[in-house]
Order: sequence, then C-alpha cells, then structure tokens
Amino acid sequence: MVELKNCGHGMHKKNPSVSTSPLPKRFLPPLYISWSMWGLGALFYLVGFFHRVAPAVMTDELMKDFSIGAAGLGHLSAFYFYSYVAMQIPTGLMTDTWGPRRLLTAGALVAGFGTVLFAAAPGFFWASAGRFMIGGSVAVAFVGLLKLAANWFPPRRFAAVTGMALFFGIMGAVSGGPPLRLLMNYYSWRSIMLGVAAITLVIGSMIWIFVRDAPSDRGYANQAANEPDPAGGGALTNTARKVAEVFSYRNTILLFFIPAGIVGATLTFSGLWGVPYLTTHYGMSTSKASLLTSTLLVAWAAGGPFFGWLSDLLGRRKPIYILGCLLCLIGWMILFFVPGLPFYALVAALLAAGFCSGCMVVSFALAKESLPLRLAGTVSGVINMGVMAGPMLLQPAVGYVLDINWQGKILSSVRIYSLESYQKGFALILTWVVLSLVLLLFTKETWCRQQT
Repeated sequence: MVELKNCGHGMHKKNPSVSTSPLPKRFLPPLYISWSMWGLGALFYLVGFFHRVAPAVMTDELMKDFSIGAAGLGHLSAFYFYSYVAMQIPTGLMTDTWGPRRLLTAGALVAGFGTVLFAAAPGFFWASAGRFMIGGSVAVAFVGLLKLAANWFPPRRFAAVTGMALFFGIMGAVSGGPPLRLLMNYYSWRSIMLGVAAITLVIGSMIWIFVRDAPSDRGYANQAANEPDPAGGGALTNTARKVAEVFSYRNTILLFFIPAGIVGATLTFSGLWGVPYLTTHYGMSTSKASLLTSTLLVAWAAGGPFFGWLSDLLGRRKPIYILGCLLCLIGWMILFFVPGLPFYALVAALLAAGFCSGCMVVSFALAKESLPLRLAGTVSGVINMGVMAGPMLLQPAVGYVLDINWQGKILSSVRIYSLESYQKGFALILTWVVLSLVLLLFTKETWCRQQT
C-alpha cells in the first residue's frame, strides 16, 4: 500500500528509502564566542571612558596651556559630552539599521583622529574641537555594546552583561587616573594622547575584522527574536516616528532623567572637580587624589555588575534601583557636607557613593523591557543621551559656581577655590540625585520580562 503525503503542491508518493528527518538545527553560540564578539566592542567603550575622566588629572596642565579658569576647563571637558549627547538618538537609530559592527568601527576611527587633533591643539578652540570629535564618535560604543549583548546573549543575561559593560568602561576611567598621572611624570600629556589615538585606531581595525552583528553571521542561531518594523517611509520619517514612539512610554521619559543625576554626580566629581577638591581641602598630592577618585570609579565598576546580577536574580528592577539611588545620595551628602573627614571615613564615603552608583545599569534593562524589541537600539540611545546629559550640564555648572565664588587666590598660576565655593557647586549635584530618587517612585516595574 502506498502512502500519500500532501506537500503543498499536490499529492506525492513517500519514498521510504529517502530520509525525511529535518535539517540539523543551528545551535546557539558558545558563550566564549559571545564574549569575544562583545569584548572587542567593550575595548572601544573602555577608551571612551578614559577620555571622559582624563581632564581630571590634567587640570593644571590644561589651564596653563590654554589660559583658562574653572568655567573654561568645565567647558573644555564638557565638549566631549555636548557631542556625545547629541549623537545618542542618531546612534540608536543607526544601530538598528547599520548594525553594531559598522557603527563601532566607524566610531573608533573617528575617535582616533579626534584624539590626534586634541593632542596637537595649539589653543582652546582646537582642543575643544578635538574633544567634540572624540565625544561624538565614542557615543556609539555603549549603544553598540547593548545591541551586541541583545544579539549574542540570552535575554536573561542582559542586565548582567550591561553591568559588565559598565565595568569595562570604568576600567578605562581608572586608566585615566593614577596610570595617566604616572605617565605624565615622564611624558607630556600631548604625547600620551597621541599614543591613545594609535591604540584606538588598532581597536577599530580589530572590530571590523572579527566582530559580527549577530550569531547568524557566524552560522549560529540568533539569541533575540527579530521584530519587523511595521511602518514604512523615508529615513527622516522613520526617525521621527521611532523617537515619538519611544517617548510615548512613561518609563522612557522618567529614565531619561533618572540616571543622569546618578552618573552626573559620579563623573562631575571623579571626572573633573574631585581631584582639585581633595588636593585643596584635604592637603593631598595630585597623585593621591587621583588614586582616590579612581577608587570611586572601581567601586562603580563593581557596583554595575552587582546591581545587574541582583536585579536579574530577584526578578525585580524598581526596588533594586531605588535602594541603590538612596544609598548613593547618602554617600554624596557625607562626602560633600561633612568637612574634615578622617581618611578612612573619606574612603568609605567614596566607596559607598561609587558602588551604589552602579544601580544606574538597571535603567537600560528597565527601558528595553518596557518597549517593543524593534525599538531596543533607539530607546538605548535615548536613555544614554539622558545619562550623559548629567555630566554635560553639571561639569560646567559647577565650574561657573566656583568662578562666581572665587576669592582671588592663585597658586602657580592656577585658581584656588574655597570649601564654601565647592559646597555651593556640589549642591547642584545633590539636587539632581534627589530628583532622580523621586522620579524613580513613578516608574513602572517590568518584573524582568518584555512587556510589549
């Protein structure tokens, strides 16, 4: 008796001599391959974080070379953030369309040339232009990393991998502290920046050669389910539509401002004003002060993976974030408004503020889970734009307050600011952290699951 089978185009005989088993399924990529793809992008993110904080240990040299005060130094440092923030929404959209490989490669190449311009700058204008190029180009690093994490890792690992991204970034920031200061004992800051430019160009080349956008490009099964984009239209139309759709979700609006206060506090202190504050009012050397601000960054690096892991483990986002923000606020209040702290108490306050600042990584998981997956790159760019708005606004704002309250004291051609001046400037930081804590109360919990 012959068995008939309907194959969609009519009735056919089934031949028992021919195998009917399905084609072999493609396996998910081994974790070591996922980490290697992601790790090369993380190296670029490390370089970007180095540039964020490098001015903190070069304050005297930059103020002398370019004849600027606190406000000018604040702007020079913040030019990195001006372009970084402006690039976030375009970066999110380009990540969704170009893919992380091309975006990260292009970013690394532009960052390398921007670093050369900064190192060779004859005056404030060209130095600012170099910082502007660097900020705009490294802006693609974090969102590109998030896209690689979503593509190469299981969804349950997303928050933890995001925490590891912060760890890599802060290791870059640490390299912009004592190691940079040590190198400056032997080489000029300009020579060091030229070396960093060369390293950045090498990283860009490695990304282009080895990194792939998704596991399917290497013959593996994709980790993330692709969601089709339901609307057509031109690039400008799609851009406006995606941004409008992203901001139609309450969590997006709140998470635009919340991590800005936390990161703004950390990078304004460790990335610019912490070293002169500690050298002036605790009598430390520049090397020792930069070591302490780097300690804060190391704590931040440890806090990011911890809060991401804890959030994934407990299946909650909101309460973990609130607790971290509250403890972070207490740490900054002690550090800024309890003068003359004993050394170990000072270190403890720095460690507490830095470690608890790691709670901000929950922002990206909370935002991604609140929106459709097809908007993952766009919403990551929007949230990262808010993150960097904190230091972008606070670094020059604190500088302005310092200059307004400057009492005319100068040492070795560098302005010296009073404790009262610093406290008035740092009050701006605390205000934003308090606002972040209040806004967190109005966010919607996702329970570590994709809501839409």
